Amino acid sequence: MGEIWSDQAKYQSWLDVEIAACEANRSLGKLPDKEMEQIRTTAAFEPERILEIEKEVKHDVIAFLTNVNEHVGDAGRFIHVGMTSSDVLDTGLALQLKASVKLLRKEIDDLAKEIRVLAQKHKETEMIGRSHAIHGEPITFGFKLAGWLAETIRNCDRLKQLEKEVAVGQISGAMGTYANTNPEIERLACQYLDLIPDTASTQIISRDRHAHYVQTLALVGSSLDRFATEIRNLQRTDVLEVEENFAKGQKGSSAMPHKRNPIRSERVSGLARVLRSYVVAALENMALWHERDISHSSIERMMLPDTSITLHFMLREMTEIIKGLGVYPKNMLKNMNIYGGVVFSQRVLLALVESGMSREEAYKVVQQHAHSAWNQEGGDFRANLEKDPKVKNKLSADKIASCFSSKIHQKHLGVIWQRLDI
Repeated sequence: MGEIWSDQAKYQSWLDVEIAACEANRSLGKLPDKEMEQIRTTAAFEPERILEIEKEVKHDVIAFLTNVNEHVGDAGRFIHVGMTSSDVLDTGLALQLKASVKLLRKEIDDLAKEIRVLAQKHKETEMIGRSHAIHGEPITFGFKLAGWLAETIRNCDRLKQLEKEVAVGQISGAMGTYANTNPEIERLACQYLDLIPDTASTQIISRDRHAHYVQTLALVGSSLDRFATEIRNLQRTDVLEVEENFAKGQKGSSAMPHKRNPIRSERVSGLARVLRSYVVAALENMALWHERDISHSSIERMMLPDTSITLHFMLREMTEIIKGLGVYPKNMLKNMNIYGGVVFSQRVLLALVESGMSREEAYKVVQQHAHSAWNQEGGDFRANLEKDPKVKNKLSADKIASCFSSKIHQKHLGVIWQRLDI
């Protein structure tokens, strides 16, 4: 990813655009075959030389063209004909963005595969579901991962669409009116570059496309943040249901030898904040003066490489986290059944209502026994119920026991597995 955003790659994209425009001119009889061959075989550049020229001319595209013409010679007079700098800059940038999304799509596909593998392995691994960070009702770890997989698949689709959104070029000249170039040049050049001509560029391609790029990358990064945050919570010492891989020889703390910290998940969460911080800048870039200014340019030189490289790293990091994730089913069961299975309170409530007790009375009885067991040493919700005459008069021992089975919570999960092919 870093190579895509290097100076070498940037200038190469510019050269690709210039040569594509020349090929288009040649196709229309505007550039002799001999000169076209000269351009094809000799066009080159040196990043150091471009920067040297730019110090004097204070214009990056002019510096680039000057350097290229040092190699091409007289045939250079056919380069950049009827074009403006943004034709080169924005179309070249489109090539970089397209290549960037292609790499991101590969990484997110790899992540989806690893989540799917882990979800398949733990389809029936019971654990407690939580809302407000408080125990709710039983789920499975595979079910939790199914939610991650579904979100990752949506992000795969978003990146696929994004690749089309950014693969847009322009060869429309100053103000975008084609005053000094034929629209056919744009069509043919974009065809050579595997891009789509912009519908209506001004002197630049409108920055809503670039804002969409940054927002999409931030959205994908925020999904990774969600997964990482869950891992961090589940790795807490008092929970310890999952744990990042702790490599041989790894150290967790300079002071406390026992520490095994979720540092990779924390890293993902931190970098997601960086991605989100660029969203405002990307949106601000949309409101340029008239047909163009360059207030967006300085930001994009930082923002687009930074967001692309950061998300690429985050996707790889999360894939490695998932591949090496330790899962502790025994701790999951222990946590789920704390206080005598208070998390099965709804099943007991419904059973009492079905037996003829009013909902208000049933709720009061169940809540009383749940709260008396909650956070009490040796607290036992089920034992409390089994001692209560009101409950025993309504529910048999077998019926009470059936309320404490988690199988009912897995009964319909096959729908989820089928939807996601898990």
